[in-house]
Amino acid sequence: MFEGLTRLEPIKAHAVPGLAEKWEVSPDGRIYTFHLRTNLVWSTGEPITADDVVYSWRRALDPKTASNYAGQLYYIKNAEDFNTGKIKDPTLVGVKALDKLTVQVELHSPTAFFLDLCAFPTLYVVPKQAIEKYGDHWLTHKPLPVSGAYELDSWRLNDKIRLVKNTNYWDATNTQSAIIDLLPIETPSTALNLYERGQVDLVWDKGLIPAELLDVLLKRPDFHAFSYLGTYFVRFNTTRKPFDDPRVRQALALAVDKERIVKKITKGGEPITSALVPIGTQNYTSPEGLGYDVERARKLLADAGYPGGKGFPHFEYLFNAAASGDKIHENIAIELQQMWRDALGINMSLRQVETQVFWGTQQRMDYDLSRSSWIGDYNDANTFLGMFVTGDGNNETGWSNPRYDELIHTANETVDIQKRANLFQQAETLLVHDDVPIIPLYIYVGVNYFDTNKVAGIWQNVLDDHPLRTIRKIKTQP
Repeated sequence: MFEGLTRLEPIKAHAVPGLAEKWEVSPDGRIYTFHLRTNLVWSTGEPITADDVVYSWRRALDPKTASNYAGQLYYIKNAEDFNTGKIKDPTLVGVKALDKLTVQVELHSPTAFFLDLCAFPTLYVVPKQAIEKYGDHWLTHKPLPVSGAYELDSWRLNDKIRLVKNTNYWDATNTQSAIIDLLPIETPSTALNLYERGQVDLVWDKGLIPAELLDVLLKRPDFHAFSYLGTYFVRFNTTRKPFDDPRVRQALALAVDKERIVKKITKGGEPITSALVPIGTQNYTSPEGLGYDVERARKLLADAGYPGGKGFPHFEYLFNAAASGDKIHENIAIELQQMWRDALGINMSLRQVETQVFWGTQQRMDYDLSRSSWIGDYNDANTFLGMFVTGDGNNETGWSNPRYDELIHTANETVDIQKRANLFQQAETLLVHDDVPIIPLYIYVGVNYFDTNKVAGIWQNVLDDHPLRTIRKIKTQP
């Protein structure tokens, strides 16, 4: 329903012109001048202007908004200081309207992925007129002004969301479907049955495939598997003993047999990993993290004061029930519980909570260990590594390493691709080999299912991002 200055094209998920039809970048890579399209209007008919862009970005940064994703804008001059309250004047943030159709953005330093960020939801352009009138309830009032390809027609809880084509969208001519219904299906069997009966055209959540049938269904031509930028990992709460000791964290990481997890539980051909940044990330190759070495794990645990697990405190592993109704998080938790008991002689209890409770509990750091995952927001190593700098809203481990922060900061100021990658590699070594506030387990494999003879306009890309505006049903001949 909303769009940014750029948008993602559906084949390679690269940033292309969106609300901005073109831009110039200064020779030093720090100043972007965006030129908005002349035919931009809200779905309700009012013009979309440069002031709307400035308002939207300042709103995302405003401390009162309390956005977990405000950090996506920190590459802009003074954005972090405004978001953290060090400065109070939003006009000092490096985004301004030069005129009704021109937005100028000043960055702290060259940022290789800035155009990709402009296509990310945090930087979408939202309606000041509705937000100021209705406050936190602005999404529920009609007519809702939108800047993207679709308007919200209806939203019936536990039934469906209906989107209708926004005829005032600048690219409405190329918006393929007039109506799209999104169904909030939670159980794999229901999703598969609806698909088999022809009541849904496309299912794009791997979790909505019955796990016991996954290996069989992947052989069908209408089931499409692909690799994408997503990693499943375990977080430590490094503020709690004994997990404040890197040797303890390393020991637990070394005692995890990841092959056992993907072969026994996930069954989708997921590559195991010792690194956080997935294979296939643009201009980057991860360093090696910690492998599987039980003897070394036992020695480290003994060095930390817990030989054979003696004296090691009882601890909990936090996880949520998967939204799709399967038990993947629970099954992985049980497997980890057994591995650590057998290899290290330590005892872990399992703590399952409802999904919304899970996110809040993890954010408050009310846990010992927690199941986690991260899907890349854009195709760059920083979308994974940047979240573990000190104070980032998505860190949620309590871990802080000044050297890591410095490496990430310097990398993001470095224009040379190879030098930048080398700095990121040094940082990731700290993250997954030396300090180990997380244990990477495996890289996600995406699966969606649809009949290519009936549905067109969807491609498998590394961000698993599929713009609705390009998807259409193929008309069959009578």
